[in-house]
Amino acid sequence: MELTAAKTSGLAITGLGVAAAYALSSVWPVAGALTVAVVLGVAVGSTPVLTDEHRRAVAQLTKRLLRAGVVVLGLQLAVPTVLALGPGTLAAVVLTVAVTFLGTLGLGRLVRVPRGLALLVATGFSICGASAIAAMEGVVERDDEDVATAVALVTCYGSFTLAALPLLAHALGLDAARTGSWAGISVHEVAQVVAAAGPAGAAAVGIAVVVKLSRVVLLAPVVALVGAAERGRRDTHAPLVPLFLLGFLAMVAVRSTGLVPPFALDIAKTASTLLLAGALFGLGCAVRLGTLRRGGGRALLLGLLSTLLVLATGFGTLAAFT
Repeated sequence: MELTAAKTSGLAITGLGVAAAYALSSVWPVAGALTVAVVLGVAVGSTPVLTDEHRRAVAQLTKRLLRAGVVVLGLQLAVPTVLALGPGTLAAVVLTVAVTFLGTLGLGRLVRVPRGLALLVATGFSICGASAIAAMEGVVERDDEDVATAVALVTCYGSFTLAALPLLAHALGLDAARTGSWAGISVHEVAQVVAAAGPAGAAAVGIAVVVKLSRVVLLAPVVALVGAAERGRRDTHAPLVPLFLLGFLAMVAVRSTGLVPPFALDIAKTASTLLLAGALFGLGCAVRLGTLRRGGGRALLLGLLSTLLVLATGFGTLAAFT
């Protein structure tokens, strides 16, 4: 099918948004390209620049970019590397993700946050920030504003955590290994994990990143389980496991063979970031700021409670199992 003028413009707008996000994220690396992309999307979507045709074109492109980005994300994960953490750390990771995810959903009901937003916040805070939110948004019933709100919360509280965790680790007398493990199991985005573990040294950073990636492995089963629950709840005929999640698992399997050369992994990492940044830019374009502001207070409270939950659970499970 030939591209219409609106589709061509939508592609160009998204491309410019991604380029700007990538450039700005180099100035503010802790936020990351994904967070900057959704902020730019909200800014562009709030102006008269986008017509209704442009918005529809960007929305169609967003779905394709999202699925492709999640698939390529699988190449960042190697099962042997994760298994090398040992059963104690892996048990702590699984339990922390489960408690944070389910606990955040319960807290969402308590503070009366919409279910779709609570699911996105639970996914982002328990697994891997904006990437997890992008993967989950395709299988849950939610408003356009919910995605931008969830990403904003991940950025806000992730920044708070990366500043607070080194101070807490020092006050508690934690060594480099325990500090790195706590950062990896508790902090939301990979860039934030590196920043949080950095003051404890290079060894702490290395451990933190591997522990963090072990949380990312849980993205596929969590999204699949939620998708199955949503499928039954809405009585739809959508696939039990979305195809892009099968692609994600296939890429994890490919990476785990050890046959993918380092230069290809570097390319894949950049490609995944660009694809997901494009998807989040498109999601941001659909946001209406007035609606976003109306639910701000309760969402902020949920983000705070979820942050305290993941910090406490991560510390407790590591103390219990390692």
